[in-house]
Amino acid sequence: MATDQNEIKRFVQERYGARARGVIELSSGQSCDSEDAGCCGPSDFDRALRLYNEGQVGGIPAEAVAASAGCGNPTALAGLKPGERVLDLGSGGGIDCFLAAQQVGDTGYVTGLDMTPDMLELARKNLATTGLHNVEFVEGEMENIPLPDASVDVVISNCVICLSPDKDAVFREAFRVLAPGGRVHVSDMVALSPDGPTVTDAEAWVACVGGAEDKAVYLDRMARAGFVGVETTDENVRFDQEGLSMNVASVKVVAHKPS
Repeated sequence: MATDQNEIKRFVQERYGARARGVIELSSGQSCDSEDAGCCGPSDFDRALRLYNEGQVGGIPAEAVAASAGCGNPTALAGLKPGERVLDLGSGGGIDCFLAAQQVGDTGYVTGLDMTPDMLELARKNLATTGLHNVEFVEGEMENIPLPDASVDVVISNCVICLSPDKDAVFREAFRVLAPGGRVHVSDMVALSPDGPTVTDAEAWVACVGGAEDKAVYLDRMARAGFVGVETTDENVRFDQEGLSMNVASVKVVAHKPS
């Protein structure tokens, strides 16, 4: 696979754009039979229900659940409070934004950031059905977040930072937009050793495997960006179809910006 950063971003954008278009087509009654079209079906709902309980997804648009491609549930352990300002990096169809908006209430605010126009279209369609007024979706890249300094209290992300070819920039930007005392709650994929994932082709990258890097390196990047109290929990090793370890795991990452 090409390692050029722009090529990686283009490929990720194309595939997740196709996923969003597939959900939009299904929701409008059109057929969606091609894997390349990013179709979503019952398996996507089943996978989402392994990450979110039925009480959570019960009030979320089905299209947001179908578009979910996360590896965790970052809002579950974020301890969000009424009035907090939340930024979701790589917000996709909006599921984590909608859950966060319910927790921060009318006095809080949630911004979903995504670089894929089709995903933004889907998220905004989903938002229109929720009745929520404290959410917005913004186009942009997490390596260059279009928000002012110290403008959010919490940054969340769900299996997206691993897709970035420039994770240092992501963590620097997350640190910049966080207010002093703010925190990061991320679900992401990391490699279990310096050898990295067992597969690194284009498909593996889009599947959040190829871009996973050694956990120690990942956490060190966060520390060098200025974060303190960086730690991981709930490590779940991933296996391929033959039952062999892919040398990656999904983890929950927590970090803080000093007050």
